[in-house]
Order: sequence, then structure tokens, then C-alpha cells
Amino acid sequence: MVDINLSDAEKCYIIDGVKLGIRVDGRDRLDYRHLEIETGLVSTANGSARVRLDRTDVLITVKMEMDRPSPDQPNQGRLRFFVNCSANAAPEFEGRGGEDLATTLSAMMDRLYSSPYTLDRSCLCVVPGKHVKVLYVDIEILDCAGNLFDAVSIGVKAALWATHLPRIYVTGEDGGELEFEVSDNPHDTERINVSNAPILITHLRITENLTIVDPTPEEEECGPVQVVVGVTPSGLITALQQLGQGTFTTQTLSAAIKLTRELGMKIHTHLTAKLRQEESMENREIRGFL
Repeated sequence: MVDINLSDAEKCYIIDGVKLGIRVDGRDRLDYRHLEIETGLVSTANGSARVRLDRTDVLITVKMEMDRPSPDQPNQGRLRFFVNCSANAAPEFEGRGGEDLATTLSAMMDRLYSSPYTLDRSCLCVVPGKHVKVLYVDIEILDCAGNLFDAVSIGVKAALWATHLPRIYVTGEDGGELEFEVSDNPHDTERINVSNAPILITHLRITENLTIVDPTPEEEECGPVQVVVGVTPSGLITALQQLGQGTFTTQTLSAAIKLTRELGMKIHTHLTAKLRQEESMENREIRGFL
């Protein structure tokens, strides 16, 4: 994601460490760096979350609008993902440098949530065939220090968890068109069921038969290819995409997918516990960007 110039000796040091079972920062192959999550930062949004995975920093906001449903899905609302790579996140993002990454990220999130097993979009329907809720999920990349896809997916799930949608009431009909009213009562809201919402787990191929998760920028420089796998809390694989140049052997790819199921369920459990703990705190002080 971020260009880092490493010498051959530095690359060998990183790769040899992985072969011996210990990475440069002391982690095991399947260990994640320190993860921080905070929700409810943006008062003007229906939901928001900030995720920091070491120095990787992303901010996600969710805003609701009303729209017509898609003709092929008249009873379902929609999610729309938009990604902005801040020039402060990496020098490579200056100008239009981050557009390709933003397009790849938004397409991956679309694919991740396109499975009918991840999110029940029928709960976003107001009037079947006429009016649905559309959730605009804006993803801001504030800093990029490796493993961006995982951090973004965790942030999206956290933001959707924290989303409160105003209740909408149909008040009448005028000229064949239904009229509705959006409640302005902050306590008259609905939540989204994200119990099956997926996250992404990235496996970086370091050697032909070894992969690591949550790679640092230096480790990403040593691995020619990654596979990004979407997984639900129950271990269901919902998306898979290969990034970079290179290939995976059948055995290595199968092992990565198996590890994703096991690791994904653990991360989902940890994430849900963290969100519930935060929600249960009375008079929680929002740190934001302080």
C-alpha cells in the first residue's frame, strides 16, 4: 500500500524471522497489533467509528437518505461505500495517487456486503417498491501503516453497530404518492442488526508455504501477493480477492482460508465484546482526535 525501500538484507531479516516463528515486532504469524475502537465521534452522522490498528487510522461515518429502490430489489435498502485517501496518510496519495486504492477498497466493501447472509437489507425498506433507506458509508483513510483492508472492515462494522436511524412514519397520500415524516426525536430511532456483518482478514504470502496476518508496511514490501478474505462471525466466507503480483499454491490458499475462519470468529467475538462494553459505559467521554 505504501512504498518503502528496503535493502535485500532487511528483507531477508524479516523473512527469516517469519520462518523461525517470530516477526520483527515480536508477534507470531497470526497475531494482530494493538487495536483501538471508538464510536459516536461525529454528531452529524447517524453512526460513526474510528479504528486505529497501530498507526493505521481510519474514520467511518454512516448517513441515511431516502431513495427509490432498485427495480430488481424493490423491498431492500442499499449500502453505498465511498473511500477517500487523505494525502496526509501517505505521500503516494497526493493528487490523484490514492484513487486506485480507494476504488479497490470501495469495490471490496461492496462485494463483502453483497452476500444475503451478511446484512438484512429488508429492514431498510419503508414502502415496498417506492421508498427505501440508503446508507452512505464514507471511509476516510487518515494514516496508512499496513493492513488497511482489515482496519476498514472492522471500522465499517463498528460504525454500523453504532448507527441509529430515525423512525419514518407514513402520514398520508398526495396525488398517488405516499407522504412520510422522519422523526426528529433523538430517542425515536432504530438499530441495524449487524450480528452477521463480516470483516476482512488479509493474508500476506511471505514464503511459498507461509502467510502472516496484519502485515506492517515493511512486511508488505517483502511479500509479492496477498489474499483478502471476508468472514462472518459464524465462519462463513463471503468474499475473496487476491492483491499484488504472484500466486498461491492450492495448499497455502486452503490453509489461509481455514485460518481465516478460526481467526475471524475470535476477532468478531472480541470486537462485539468491545463494542458492548463501550455502549454500557455511562457518560462516556469521547476522545475523538485529542
